[in-house]
Amino acid sequence: MTGLGQVLAFAGVIGLAAVSPGPDFAVVVRRSVAAGRWHGMAAAAGVAAGVFVWSVAAAVGVAAILAASAVAFTVVKLAGAAYLLWLGVSALLAARRGGGEIEPAAGGRPEKRLWASFRDGLVTNVLNPKCGVFFVAVLPQFAPVDGAAADVLLLSVVAVAVTVAWFVLVANLVAALRRVLSRPVVRRALDAVTGAVLVTIGIRLAASPTP
Repeated sequence: MTGLGQVLAFAGVIGLAAVSPGPDFAVVVRRSVAAGRWHGMAAAAGVAAGVFVWSVAAAVGVAAILAASAVAFTVVKLAGAAYLLWLGVSALLAARRGGGEIEPAAGGRPEKRLWASFRDGLVTNVLNPKCGVFFVAVLPQFAPVDGAAADVLLLSVVAVAVTVAWFVLVANLVAALRRVLSRPVVRRALDAVTGAVLVTIGIRLAASPTP
């Protein structure tokens, strides 16, 4: 059975990974600025769902296969890079037009737009094979050797909870500054910066060596 000390240590490792700048952070920030608090939190929920997928995949061995197979790793890596490039170019085009939208377009269905934000967070995380490699390396260090499914589920829930807590905090902090961030000049600059960051991360992911 996983002890409290192991759970807290695992939560600390996941927290350090979550706060590290990366594509998940860029996506949550951009959705928060472009469409508001709820969209930022929807993107955060998508990232957390991706973390759950990777933690379970690591537990059942799928992520280990990904880490060991050069072909599988490359396919996921290139798919993830392509998605990040698409998000980055979209942000750069928005900056060129004068900045991304501030409110959902008239006539649009809010729930569908929230789903789009959730999808961005989920796909960005799931198509990042480095997340799989991370969980393959980290999860066995905290799950008991003879651990039951309940132990893996507990650690997966902890990973999701820590990820949600951090990215919801980010979404709310960005949304609180939205009045300043919504100014056309500022919004255009933010779209340009986040777009450039996403494109750079996408290129670096595509060019990263296969383990």
